[in-house]
Amino acid sequence: MAAKAPAEELDVDGTAVRLTSPDRVLFPALGADGGTKRHLVDYHLAVASASADGAVDGLGPLVRALRDRPTYLQRFPDGVDGEEVYQKRVPERAPDYLRRVRVTFPSGRHADALRVDAAAPVLWAVQMSAITFHPWPTRADHVELPDELRVDLDPQPGTGFDEARRVALDVLHPLLDELGLAGYPKTSGGRGVHVYVRIEPRWEIREVRRAAIALAREVERRAPDLVTTAWWKEQRTSAIFVDYNQNARDHTIASAYSVRRTPRATVSTPVTWAELEDVQPDDCTIAEVPGLLARRGDPMAALDDVHHSLEPLLEMADRDEARGEGELPYPPNHPKMPGEPKRVQPSRDRDRRGDG
Repeated sequence: MAAKAPAEELDVDGTAVRLTSPDRVLFPALGADGGTKRHLVDYHLAVASASADGAVDGLGPLVRALRDRPTYLQRFPDGVDGEEVYQKRVPERAPDYLRRVRVTFPSGRHADALRVDAAAPVLWAVQMSAITFHPWPTRADHVELPDELRVDLDPQPGTGFDEARRVALDVLHPLLDELGLAGYPKTSGGRGVHVYVRIEPRWEIREVRRAAIALAREVERRAPDLVTTAWWKEQRTSAIFVDYNQNARDHTIASAYSVRRTPRATVSTPVTWAELEDVQPDDCTIAEVPGLLARRGDPMAALDDVHHSLEPLLEMADRDEARGEGELPYPPNHPKMPGEPKRVQPSRDRDRRGDG
């Protein structure tokens, strides 16, 4: 039996971060040649450190994606084939260099989540076997006011990445252009596509979700045979679901440059709209993305340059509501919200079936 590699201390932009079990395999399909904790550490140094390709103002691309946002950790202490730990709170006994930000859950309870402001907290999380970072669309200084609207194009059974790609390129991108909104796409790291729009932090979470619903409905109108906003899975086969609830409180998606729980260690990778035409998600891995950054920089480097108004989308929402298209279901961890339809699968809704 091979001897266990000793613990070591990493110098992460001047902060000491302890690394234990660097030879532990986290991605069994890649094995010791590409799937160990050290490979994961090397990847995160390449995308998070101040010297990373694509760094701006001393912040690597991954740190910019997480900066000052409440961030949850998706951890796999026994590797991606093992049990998942979804961590929302920073432990009490944590290094002094970690910062926290208080968030409020739909239940009204609170938690102190990780607040990333440098590369060291990222590497601390990787030491804890964090694979994926899940940031809120808000920042610590306005934690109730999102500055990011997120569009999640989620393939349902019978569809895949190619269909999500076509919706993004042929429907969503032209619509955003019409609205005067700059969208920044990335692969989800799986079969989907995410698009971010930077917005002014003026509207509360509920209003941003309302704007996301209006955008989703318009995408569905323009491609009704390929797109759905139906919340219940039984209603959305062979379609791309525009998951508006990714803008609900306490709901997050994998950040840009986050690794995903896939056999190949794929990465949720920012791309230009032109690159989206040809990109293959399985080619965007921890082994390949650092080189991609070195060749062409970070496509999301300009994301913070312009903060857009939500007013065009909220006007669309007003028009929808005037036509009788109101609220849509919230996730199950939310209390019943004003105007929300019944939370019951259509096939089990006795009123819809006409049961007496």
